Amino acid sequence: MTQVFSPSSLEVIDDSGKHAGHAGASPEGETHYTVRIVSDKFEGMNRVAMQRAVNAALKDEFETGLHALSIKASAPDG
Repeated sequence: MTQVFSPSSLEVIDDSGKHAGHAGASPEGETHYTVRIVSDKFEGMNRVAMQRAVNAALKDEFETGLHALSIKASAPDG
């Protein structure tokens, strides 16, 4: 993500423990995350476009076990 977006701020929070026993949750964790990211790359994008860009950047992770992602993305002024 840092290579794709060069974020000025990036926070990744593992929320997997809150979803234990739910669909898509793995006993090992690392399935549910919150990502807070601020990047110039989001300038001029609406919320849906920013979320699609983050999801696209994490495509490989979704294919290997990432189940759910809460995205809080913005441009520096947003």
